Amino acid sequence: MAGLSAQVGAFLEFLATQRNASPHTVAAYRNDLNGFTSFVRQERGDSSDASAVDHLLLRLYLARLSGAGNLRQGQYAKSSIGRKLAAIRAFFAWLVRTKQLEVNPAELIATPKREQRLPFHLNIDQIVTLVEAPPQLAGDEQCKNRDTAVLELLYSSGLRVSELTGLNIADLDRSSGMVRVLGKGSKERIVPVGAAALVALERYLAERERADDESPLFLGSRGGRINRRAVAELVKRWSQPIATFKSVSPHTLRHTFATHLLEAGADLRSIQELLGHSSLSTTQKYTHVGIDQLLKVYDKAHPRAHEQEKGGD
Repeated sequence: MAGLSAQVGAFLEFLATQRNASPHTVAAYRNDLNGFTSFVRQERGDSSDASAVDHLLLRLYLARLSGAGNLRQGQYAKSSIGRKLAAIRAFFAWLVRTKQLEVNPAELIATPKREQRLPFHLNIDQIVTLVEAPPQLAGDEQCKNRDTAVLELLYSSGLRVSELTGLNIADLDRSSGMVRVLGKGSKERIVPVGAAALVALERYLAERERADDESPLFLGSRGGRINRRAVAELVKRWSQPIATFKSVSPHTLRHTFATHLLEAGADLRSIQELLGHSSLSTTQKYTHVGIDQLLKVYDKAHPRAHEQEKGGD
């Protein structure tokens, strides 16, 4: 049987020529499998092939990746370990299909559960400071008004950055305070726009040259439709004084929108509709509240949250 490196090379060739995998995908598999090959050589010798690998050796490799025992491979995130395991599992599955092996040892290995990271969000004071920053600090009047309107709308309506950049003037109904959004999967939804955001939008549009309803709502520095990078840059620029320890992105304002609604008592189903999520589980990952807030809600809502006074005989 060919050595492990040769087997990996043949598998990568199969991905590129038979599965038509993209160069990026092939490169990712190569990187993950080369790291695994190096580990097997260290443990089983340079002449080892895939038959030298069993589930115990795979478990040892995953332990090394996770940093168990402070070994020199270092510590990887569970998501990275899961990706590497997926590449190894696919490699061994191919060896079984091509009858180079009888058993796939990776089938016995469970994928590590990914960490549930709470999304970062701004508190009320931070978001107020953020949306009020351009009027106080910007020198260019048009840039000041546009940036304020962008920040206010992102926070007011919880839009994805792609949804915001795709808006036309016709999508904003200023009389009713609503905006029509085209979300993922070309799903359309109507979202409320808060009073502060409407004022900022009115001020921005008032200084624009006359434009028809199909013109972009927000313009970039060259006069065309603003792009995602420009929105990300302006959010980062105005957020630097308030969150130097975290990188604030347009998505942070979406997290903040959802979290503040939940903290104020909005139900998850309503937030799901506003965010345009097809699954409630996605909304649950977006939102989080502190333990103090949860206790307040519990104490207020649960009929037996407090011990009832006992009456005398």
